[in-house]
Amino acid sequence: MRLYRLENRIVALFIILITVVQIAGFVAIRQAIDGNARASIREELVIGERVFSRLLEQNAQKLTQGARLLASDYGFRQAIGTDDRDTINSVLANHGARIGASIAMLIGTDKLVRASTLDSQDGDLTESSMQLIESTEAENGAAGNAIVGGKLYQIVAVPVKAPVTIAWVVMGFPVDEKLVADMSALSSLQVSVLVTDKNGGWRTDVSTLPREVAAMLPQEFKKPGMRADFVPQLDIHDNEYSARVLRLNRTNDGQEAIAVLQRSISEAVKPYRRLQLILLSISIIGVVIAVIASALMARRIASPLRELADVAQRLESGDYREPIHIRRRDEIGELANAFESMRTGIARRELKIGRLAYWDQLTDLPNRVQFADLLRESIERNKTDGGSSHILMMDLDRFQQVNDVLGHDFGDDLLRQVARRLSDQMQRPENKVARMGGDEFAILLPDTDVEQALAQAQRILRALELPLSLQEHTVDLGAGIGIAGYPAHGASSDVLLSRAEVAMYSAKTGGRGVVVYDPAIDQTSQESLSLLSELRRALERDEFMLYLQPKLDLASGSVIGAEALVRWVHPEKGFIGPDNFIPFAETTGFIRMLTIWMLEKTAAFCSELQLRGTHLKFSVNLSARDLMDQDLAMRFAEILTRYRLSPVSMCLEITESAIMDDPARAMATLEKLSNMGVSLAIDDFGTGYSSLAYLKRLPVDELKIDKSFVMNMEQDMDDARIVRSTIDLGHNMGLRVIAEGVESEAVWFLLRQMGCDQGQGYFMGKPMPVERFLEWLQHWRPPESLDQSENMAV
Repeated sequence: MRLYRLENRIVALFIILITVVQIAGFVAIRQAIDGNARASIREELVIGERVFSRLLEQNAQKLTQGARLLASDYGFRQAIGTDDRDTINSVLANHGARIGASIAMLIGTDKLVRASTLDSQDGDLTESSMQLIESTEAENGAAGNAIVGGKLYQIVAVPVKAPVTIAWVVMGFPVDEKLVADMSALSSLQVSVLVTDKNGGWRTDVSTLPREVAAMLPQEFKKPGMRADFVPQLDIHDNEYSARVLRLNRTNDGQEAIAVLQRSISEAVKPYRRLQLILLSISIIGVVIAVIASALMARRIASPLRELADVAQRLESGDYREPIHIRRRDEIGELANAFESMRTGIARRELKIGRLAYWDQLTDLPNRVQFADLLRESIERNKTDGGSSHILMMDLDRFQQVNDVLGHDFGDDLLRQVARRLSDQMQRPENKVARMGGDEFAILLPDTDVEQALAQAQRILRALELPLSLQEHTVDLGAGIGIAGYPAHGASSDVLLSRAEVAMYSAKTGGRGVVVYDPAIDQTSQESLSLLSELRRALERDEFMLYLQPKLDLASGSVIGAEALVRWVHPEKGFIGPDNFIPFAETTGFIRMLTIWMLEKTAAFCSELQLRGTHLKFSVNLSARDLMDQDLAMRFAEILTRYRLSPVSMCLEITESAIMDDPARAMATLEKLSNMGVSLAIDDFGTGYSSLAYLKRLPVDELKIDKSFVMNMEQDMDDARIVRSTIDLGHNMGLRVIAEGVESEAVWFLLRQMGCDQGQGYFMGKPMPVERFLEWLQHWRPPESLDQSENMAV
């Protein structure tokens, strides 16, 4: 029987419980019966002891009466008076025989035996007789026990009076089988009389026990602890007895006589044995019934559970069709109902999940997952029949602008319209249109060559050239379409999808409409991926270098700080300029990690200078992606805290275009930085398309005029006017103005005359490594003409 099964465990549990209960009940009842029987036996023995004592007393009274008749006989007294020994002996013998006395004696007042029916005198009998005579001198007679010849006798002593006591008549009556038989008949007890011999050994005198059992009784009384008045258990001849011991006589020489009243324990409990058998039979029947009932109950419980387990396995395998047919009103029925509810609920959700997993909810077209499955099936068919299939990957033009201007609801309606238009342009029913996500669509063209794929793509582009009218708006859309096919461009669905997407992006960036995949296109993508990997390794291996370009006060010529710049020294390619990797870093998002590196390195250098007693303000550029990072302020604060720098030691520079990409999020980040006390500057001012309305709201402290206006301002009056206007604008807005591109002393003095606050450029110093910057800092001297102009001004 496999106990791990619920049905068998229920049956086993029921069997164990009922068996334990029945055994415990049977044992308890048996012990109770045995205890009650033993208590009853003890009470019977106590009563038997009283009966036996009473029987001996009655027998002694009868014997005393017989002896008194003899003592009162006139002829017997006359014979005593005349000392007629023959008459005395004859009377003693005849009268003793008449009343059943086996011993008769006449003892004179001198305590000497005058006549006796015994052939010889027995010392024990004489001693016991003298004790009785002495105890009855003032009485009418006495009775006692004596051991004569190894047997127990009842003896009586009666005085012969005429009218005074002239002699004593002593008569002995043996305690025989008849006496103990009468006792056994009266009390239902076994009675045995045991007498010790001269050596102290016990022997059975008379007994109601069978001969072989009676012969074994003296052996029990040789054991320790058998001299008590009550013996709870005697084991004799495969039988158990409880016994009561009566001390009947003990002589001076150590002989002793006892009466043992016995009650068989086995016989006492025998009436209860049948009851115990009945109880045992009932217990066995109860166990059998319990086994059958528990088996039926277990099957009734386990069968529906097995059915539910089968249902669970069907549900696990995805089969939700067959309903559950268990109809019960108990907890199992409730469980079955719960399973049925779960089955129907899972079936509904599976349908919904399947729909969500394989269908686009917006356009009701197959989604990317289903399209990949369809493409794999088409490839497998082509592998068998040797055919070819192509896919078109399409991305809409200007869809993001439509979403931003007209809202997402309008964009969703537009995508539904595009999906319907694409479906209408399919030249064959087996061609499948799918939405891959966002504004990307894909078309599967099974069993087609590249010319047919190009023709289908051109048909789609012509259809999209027709404006879409939607919600009282007319929208012109275009698209870029990439084409990849099996087996020319790949042997798996993933490869084809990837290469069609590469061709699509090439079509969009090149404005060519339709592009068939070419490995040369993918090479550019591989180089981009390689560059990103190299940038990450460069950061890990500390290949980037911190460069600094000095910033000076144009009025005094003193160094007030520097702009921190990054340079890359590749272990194989050597020095790489920032224009070769910064734009790519901004595109891929790597710029965020690079900005944190710049802040960390600049803060460390600034802290080192302050420990030397040099306090300069260092500027670090932030990109548009940095401004979108809402955690930038918190990270920058951690860096300042780590290097124990005041926020005023740093300045963060932001380009106009970075601010205008997402003004709201940029404003939130700038507010956090400004609240920290960090100076903010607008870099390359004048080259962007920022709104002055946004500019006045930004929490900035500085304006940096782009070097394109500063470098030629000495020769180009228009640039000079722009620079002057920008300086005035900045001062009117309460901002410091810094000019980039100061490459000559003339430009320096021109900016100084215009009131520009600070400047940086090649005239003062090119971007340089940290070590060279420290050397430059020690050797920098302002132009001598600056001192002369100051003297002239004075």
